[in-house]
Amino acid sequence: MPHATPFGPMRLPVCAAPMFLVSGPDLVLAACRAGIMGSFPTPNVRKIEELDAWMETITAGLAAARAADPAALIGPWAVNLVTHSSNNRIAEDLALVAKYRPPVVITALGSPRPAIETVHGYGGKVIADVISLPLARKALAAGADGLACVSAGAGGHTGFLSPFAFIAALREMFDGPIIVGGGIADGAGVAGAIAAGADLVYVGTAFIPASESIAPEEHKQMVVDASIDDLLVTAAISGTPASWLKPSLVKAGIDPADLGRPHERKYDSNAALPKRWLELFAAGQGVGASRAIEPVEAIVARMERGYDAAMRRLAGLSISH
Repeated sequence: MPHATPFGPMRLPVCAAPMFLVSGPDLVLAACRAGIMGSFPTPNVRKIEELDAWMETITAGLAAARAADPAALIGPWAVNLVTHSSNNRIAEDLALVAKYRPPVVITALGSPRPAIETVHGYGGKVIADVISLPLARKALAAGADGLACVSAGAGGHTGFLSPFAFIAALREMFDGPIIVGGGIADGAGVAGAIAAGADLVYVGTAFIPASESIAPEEHKQMVVDASIDDLLVTAAISGTPASWLKPSLVKAGIDPADLGRPHERKYDSNAALPKRWLELFAAGQGVGASRAIEPVEAIVARMERGYDAAMRRLAGLSISH
């Protein structure tokens, strides 16, 4: 049965989170065809011509899916747009947003204000990516329609608040759309977040090993093989606290126990330093949920079974008076 969300009916209230160097057109299309929201960050392509091609691929693919089966439940798609001043192509990115009209634009690393006029102009929603209550208040004051709350347990550049505490605090001041993410990778976790007051759940790490993701095969397999004990949150790699897979650090010659003394890292002096995100792999606390490198549909189907089981459990705990 379809689930009502602020973004339209969906198979599950889940967004395949926009992940740097992981989310591409194939992953977005597979997620939408599976009935959830698909998304990608615009920095995944360096040239504006490539971004144009990606967005054309997504819109054409979704149109073809709807034409092939008008009764199919196709999820919405979203673009994750960096609005920080360091994005020197923000005007070009927004021009493509206006051209292709993604139903949802998720702003990150800056105020949502630059995107609001463009997105509202065609009836889309602007969701601001935040990690704290002060940032949430600023985003709402700037005109954001909703919030994407990156919480503790998220992969890559992570948050610090419990997703449940974050939702509760936000619901004290805001009744609009809330997306929450952070260590949620299975259907039971999705059900818990929705029960706590979220409208949609970011699921990232579980989709890294999707067949359709653009992550390197080594990254995919490492997520499948990893457990929560294989993660390390540190600012030593990128300058900002992020959640990394320790096996990728070890392979690159970095001692996870010695990150406080970078001068003692034992790199081969004849080799280039390991590339963040490409050779040093990020993941969140949902690593234990992945079974194999498999299609998005298989991941969503397993998540749906877990979600339904969790909802049945909750219903069974109720006592009639």
